[in-house]
Amino acid sequence: MKLVAQFQLNEVRWSVPEASVTAWRQRHPQLEVVSLDDPAELAGALAEADIFFGWKLPPADFAVARQLRWFHSALAGIEDCLFPALVASDVLLTNSTGLHSTCIPEHVITQILVLSRNFHQAARLQARHEWNRFGMILAGSGIRDVNGANLAVLGAGPIGENVARLAAGLGMRVRVMRRDASTAVPHAEAVLPPSALHELLAWADFVVLAVPLTGETRHLIGAAELRAMKSTAYLINIARGEVVDQEALLACLRAGGLAGAALDVFDPEPLPADSPFWELENVVITPHVSGYMPQYFDRMLALFEDNLERFLAGRPLRNVVDKQLGYARSAKT
Repeated sequence: MKLVAQFQLNEVRWSVPEASVTAWRQRHPQLEVVSLDDPAELAGALAEADIFFGWKLPPADFAVARQLRWFHSALAGIEDCLFPALVASDVLLTNSTGLHSTCIPEHVITQILVLSRNFHQAARLQARHEWNRFGMILAGSGIRDVNGANLAVLGAGPIGENVARLAAGLGMRVRVMRRDASTAVPHAEAVLPPSALHELLAWADFVVLAVPLTGETRHLIGAAELRAMKSTAYLINIARGEVVDQEALLACLRAGGLAGAALDVFDPEPLPADSPFWELENVVITPHVSGYMPQYFDRMLALFEDNLERFLAGRPLRNVVDKQLGYARSAKT
């Protein structure tokens, strides 16, 4: 049995530590392990591979991987992995959902506090060396309390659930949208189906997007949805840029249809230097870092190693992706 590992994603390059490769070979003598640095070598290595471990699997390389049985993506969002040939195949796909269940919710709560206390305006005043107390207090829809505010969380995976938990601890009233509204979410006072999206948006003071990118969620938030929100509400996107109609959001923010937004993801990425989003004072931009944590590679590797043990023993894997839905149903076994 052959395992191929290769990691290159835009500016991020990583290799499986040699100690891990050695340990796999010793623990599983039936396993041939090939760890590649050069993506040009991937197609040749995949020709006889049973397992692929990496960020993404290019369709052209998948076409030659005729023996492939399992692909584990080190990513949580795997929309780029779900090309037609892979979806139609019998190849098992797992991902790394659940790894970000602490860092991304903490990022979200930080942005809620930044927006509610107008810290983004304070940063601009500081850059101009300007002491303007009332300018900071009154900017946007004004400084407000988080305690008692209404928070809508769209998506109830590990990230959405932990956002709800942390927000409830701040005294926020939390409602969640999920596909299966019959399943309760801890710390949420209500769970609503996608058909109630506009009702949920109209209720919220803060809206957090934590859904996977699928055919159903692409442009989930468009002009009509933005109109449904309060003009004093804030939008926080840590999902994917494509979940929001970017042009509709830009027009809404310019017109004062929202108090503001905190955006960690965009379409396209990197956000072009001439994008109008950079100039909006009611927007907080972070360069897709909500999922960053110093221990990411260690935790991702531990998840894969657990799944490798399961795969070789014929046991059920963690984080199996439903290739029709476009996400893993659960981060648990």
